[in-house]
Amino acid sequence: MFVTTIHQHLEHQARLRPGAPALSARDATLTYAELWRAVRQAGARFAGLGVARHDRVAVFLEKRFETVAALWGTSVAGGVFVPVNPLLKGKQVAHVLRDSGARVLVTSPGRLNAVRDHLGDTGLTTVLLVDPADGGLPHDLPHLPELPGLTVLRWAPAADDDVEPAGTPGPDTDIAAILYTSGSTGAPKGVVLSHRNLVVGATSVSGYLHNTAEDVLLAVLPLSFDAGLSQLTTAFAVGAHVVLHDYLLPRGVTAACERYGVTGITGVPPLWTQLAGVEWPSGARFALRYFANTGGRMPAALLGELRGLFPAAAPYLMYGLTEAFRSTYLDPAQVDARPGSIGRAIPNAEVLVLRPDGTPCGPDEPGELVHRGSLVALGYWNDPERTAARFRPVPGYDEPWRAVPEPAVWSGDTVVRDAEGFLYFVGREDEMIKTSGYRVSPTEVEEAALSTGLVREAVAIGVPDERLGQRIVLAVLAPEPVDSERLLKEMRQSLPTFMLPAEVHAAESFPRNPNGKLDRPAIRAGLVAEVAE
Repeated sequence: MFVTTIHQHLEHQARLRPGAPALSARDATLTYAELWRAVRQAGARFAGLGVARHDRVAVFLEKRFETVAALWGTSVAGGVFVPVNPLLKGKQVAHVLRDSGARVLVTSPGRLNAVRDHLGDTGLTTVLLVDPADGGLPHDLPHLPELPGLTVLRWAPAADDDVEPAGTPGPDTDIAAILYTSGSTGAPKGVVLSHRNLVVGATSVSGYLHNTAEDVLLAVLPLSFDAGLSQLTTAFAVGAHVVLHDYLLPRGVTAACERYGVTGITGVPPLWTQLAGVEWPSGARFALRYFANTGGRMPAALLGELRGLFPAAAPYLMYGLTEAFRSTYLDPAQVDARPGSIGRAIPNAEVLVLRPDGTPCGPDEPGELVHRGSLVALGYWNDPERTAARFRPVPGYDEPWRAVPEPAVWSGDTVVRDAEGFLYFVGREDEMIKTSGYRVSPTEVEEAALSTGLVREAVAIGVPDERLGQRIVLAVLAPEPVDSERLLKEMRQSLPTFMLPAEVHAAESFPRNPNGKLDRPAIRAGLVAEVAE
């Protein structure tokens, strides 16, 4: 079957293996036939609400059957799905809704109640409420503010005779999804992904991981995260079984792995640190065929622990960015020979190491990692300036027959390539903080601190941390002695836990440049030295 849209992978598997398990969550399992039916029903529901090609549907839910049905059902209706991280607070959710221009929001009564005061100018027209996860029914809809044109409805599957078959697929260059990732200058930015990006990415990643219909994959990362969404797309590409899991405690992961016989897990370093610190049932340890790491460098000591814990599992060390879905992986056979390497380009991708003028770097010469090929995203939603800066052609690399030069994504990451073509990460050019697998904007952390009224100025930086990748350190100037506990408590009202500073340092003054602006490099150097003492 020739696949041009992500829902066609699921449709194909429903025809090929209708009775095979596709998705498990909360002690229940859907077969591929049942999941495809739920997806078609969701697509019909959206079509009935007027969702059409390129209309955005936001999904603000924990991991559950309705979440997957809503995401893939949006594709069936021809729309664009926007998964919203369930850890986000009201102001951040409102930004995603407003910026994406989503017409429809799928959420639960509790989550709607938590964000309703922020929905006034988002442009939503319809909210669909699913039943609470505890099994209750949303009979008593939460009170909503006066929002002209907003309709609140229950999530109700279309009746069987109302279910329309999937429409004629559009071109694979159509927009499929917008994934929001933090930017270095403040509010999250939306990365626009095409169906081609997701379909090719699914076949590429499932290929080098050697996934098959016999695999059981644990989806433990957020579905709003490209690597989290990839657990679904790669599984559906080959007919594997996905177990949805909202992470609370590491023992919940071990229990899920033992119950379902999980064979593959993709995680981030902080998650792996926690999973390495608990006792695993023997069956779960030996059933694991591979474990994969993304979202930051895995410390050598942690890698050693995991290899001892899962003796039958192959370690896959991966590097990726939302703008290109996934860029490189290190073949497990090379892990011992090339410690610290992020590997080579994944299938169907080309990874270059370039100087600022676009010429290629020599072996062991630091340069910017530039990704070309069909996994390169379409750009940033509603942001042509940043799109033009990050997505641009590579001089001299386009074929002469191309009418329009093919854009590449310039990652902003510095790497080196050795004489045998293996890549090694050096650092980032921007000020983004990479913590717990998340990209965190220092500006967003600083604005949260300033909004409390307890400080006059604030600067957030990331410092190396073996467990988190980086931990967030906040330096502040305040009119009176800083009550760090009170400051963090108030910041917690507007920031998810992973964005909260691990440390707060009070300063008497901040160095400034000749223009009177904060001298961030000097502040960073001072903070790093202070933290190291």
